Amino acid sequence: MSESRGGPVTRTARRPRRTVAASLLAATALLAAACTTGGAASKADTGADDTTPVTITFWHGLSSPHEIASVNAVLAKFHKKYPYITVKAVAAQTDDKVNQAIRGGTAPDVASSFNAANVGGWCTSGAFQDLTPDIKADHVDMSQIPKAVQSYTAFGGKRCTMPWLADTFGLYYNKKLFAQAGISAPPKTMSELAADTKKLTTFNTDGSIKTAGFMPYLGAYEMLTEHLVPSWGGKWLTADGQSNVGGDPAFAQALTWQKSLVDWFGAKKLVTFKAGMGDEFSAQNAFETGKLAMMVDGEWRNSFIKSDKADIDYGTAVMPAADGKSQLYGAGYVGGNVIGMPRGAKHPGAAWKLIKFLTTDTDALTTLADAIGNVPTTKAALDSPALGLSKDPHFAPFLQVFKNPLTTTTPASADGGAYLTNFGHFVEKWQSGSVSDLKAGLAAVDKQNNAALKLGQ
Repeated sequence: MSESRGGPVTRTARRPRRTVAASLLAATALLAAACTTGGAASKADTGADDTTPVTITFWHGLSSPHEIASVNAVLAKFHKKYPYITVKAVAAQTDDKVNQAIRGGTAPDVASSFNAANVGGWCTSGAFQDLTPDIKADHVDMSQIPKAVQSYTAFGGKRCTMPWLADTFGLYYNKKLFAQAGISAPPKTMSELAADTKKLTTFNTDGSIKTAGFMPYLGAYEMLTEHLVPSWGGKWLTADGQSNVGGDPAFAQALTWQKSLVDWFGAKKLVTFKAGMGDEFSAQNAFETGKLAMMVDGEWRNSFIKSDKADIDYGTAVMPAADGKSQLYGAGYVGGNVIGMPRGAKHPGAAWKLIKFLTTDTDALTTLADAIGNVPTTKAALDSPALGLSKDPHFAPFLQVFKNPLTTTTPASADGGAYLTNFGHFVEKWQSGSVSDLKAGLAAVDKQNNAALKLGQ
């Protein structure tokens, strides 16, 4: 259940996504429709006392037989708690289909998305309804959800979605290759990561890369800018929603570190090696086959390694922190899935009950998290003895990252995440060696991002 967002070096992880341009167009169309089409019935009353039998529709994007069965098992728990509410779940749905249904007046009662980048547009346009009245009426304790997670599920003072499980990112490392290189523990600083990378890298007789200690080329699997800059404490947007990549020194520092390692390998060699890396979500993943000694990845990789029956002795750790920023060790990046009530939902009271159950009920969260290998999104679920994942040492670093108050995310924005796409285009030029002035380049990205953010508003 992962969605990596952004431009050419921040690509789709495990689910298809629309382009940002499509997101903006859809948000504009939905905003126009909102001005001419009536919304759903009022949700001011959560319907706590209404036990009239009702069937509601729930669209989600999960598609594998195992994932679908796991969701259905949790929905069965919901039906047991609310026997008068029947949920008709429809799998493998996309944001485009949801938006089309909203425009056509046939929206489901509840919909989930892998793409939190769309939250800003949905909240602004009213395509997804503000859940704040329901949250207040039911006294939902939002402090159970980390602030970083809250930030990508709301926008412009409206909480039009709730988080439904999360992805956190850490460092995977090959213990056998570490031992061969004389390295006893995973790196804790970025300078240690660079040094270990060089020790672990081997070359073929023609000079090409045989085994990469680490892949610094952005766009290779989950080596994405948004997963790297938290090690320096980077913030994408200012408090007033403006682009911050030129004003926050963390971005220049992160890119300088990254480029120095790219230059050590040689950009052309890395591009060739990247082209030969097996499909990220197959048993030919370069880490699983031993061609990558270390890599950035999400918690789901543990499940993939098991299901692929990969012959690898590996460990996991939190991402190293930048030198001089030891307070950031243990923090990292968090993202995840969102769930909400589209405009036009026919049964808002029952729909809210389902949203609340899926996103705040500890048993529901731990059951689904264990089933599909994702991080539950409340502190109560994280600390629950029922969470089997908490007993897996490979999973521990990801739970640590999620709990850390310094963990960050890519916040919701009015431009549908265009600030990431624009940054991605710049980084492509940067790592290929065609940017001579990093400071000026980042300032130009800020200007471009702010124009997109203004357009999105």
